[in-house]
Amino acid sequence: MPTARDPAADLQHALLTRLRLRQLSLLQAVDRHRTLGRVAAEMRLSQPAITKALREVEDIFGGRLFERTSRGLVPTPAGEAVLRYAQRWLAELEATTRVLTSLEAGRSGRLRLGLTQQVPQRLLSAALTHLLDRTPRMAVMTREGTTDELVAGLVARELDCAIGRSYDGDATGLVQEAIHEQEPCLVVAAKSVKRLSRGPLDWARLAELDWILPPPNTPMRRTYNAIFVGAGVQPPVPMLETTSIRSMETVLRTEPNAISILARDVVAEMEQAGHWAALPYRLSWNLPPVSFFTLKELEGHPMVQSLRAVVVATARGMQRKVG
Repeated sequence: MPTARDPAADLQHALLTRLRLRQLSLLQAVDRHRTLGRVAAEMRLSQPAITKALREVEDIFGGRLFERTSRGLVPTPAGEAVLRYAQRWLAELEATTRVLTSLEAGRSGRLRLGLTQQVPQRLLSAALTHLLDRTPRMAVMTREGTTDELVAGLVARELDCAIGRSYDGDATGLVQEAIHEQEPCLVVAAKSVKRLSRGPLDWARLAELDWILPPPNTPMRRTYNAIFVGAGVQPPVPMLETTSIRSMETVLRTEPNAISILARDVVAEMEQAGHWAALPYRLSWNLPPVSFFTLKELEGHPMVQSLRAVVVATARGMQRKVG
């Protein structure tokens, strides 16, 4: 009696025996350019050769990965899934080559760390000191971005761990731990503090100022909009949308009515330059906690574990000092 076929097992066998890394690069190029002519030019092959190569890849995966439309070649649902995994596979390959190169250069390994702009300097210093003060030294790559961007980098295997705001989205395999609470404060130009702090906290009055807010559709922007709505005030149209501390500082230095919301401990670190200062109001809510992120598959890696331990210990020390 014939046994039932397992389509998943058949596909896995095809991938293991027939799929080549160059074919994954081809799929990324097709997705990037959306026309076979441009792909052929980039890969320095004829268009018929690229067409044949794409058909071979689609045959391996057992279905069409791209559809021809007026907008060029557009990924099918199957193509979208394959492209996501192709990105991960190629990112893992790139990471492996970097680690091997680091080992050959006498390093103890390589770690890729993501950071948000509002990570307190003390946490950042503790993390980098731990990673760089090793014998032999470790190669370290840091990348700054919003929490959403850092989580995307983790899922795409472009980062090993990250320190950012807590994340409430859906990310397969993501592990996060809240490590540090931050109090928000209203920050303005130092020369404007006295004028803008007259009277009680009034969100309607504050909404008329020149706001610096995170970009649209980010968790922090949604949080700030909810604060205004909860106070019965229409969220302001910002003068500047950014997460860059340097951009905020530049605008706050030059615009007398500029205002933003930042973590009080970050503002305290930056106040020493004298360009900005916190208004003397206490807000009745906390920012989403600073959190340590990694992937389930990397959670047990010795370097990730040791970095997490140092960051958590530093955060606890900061909280005890505040308390």
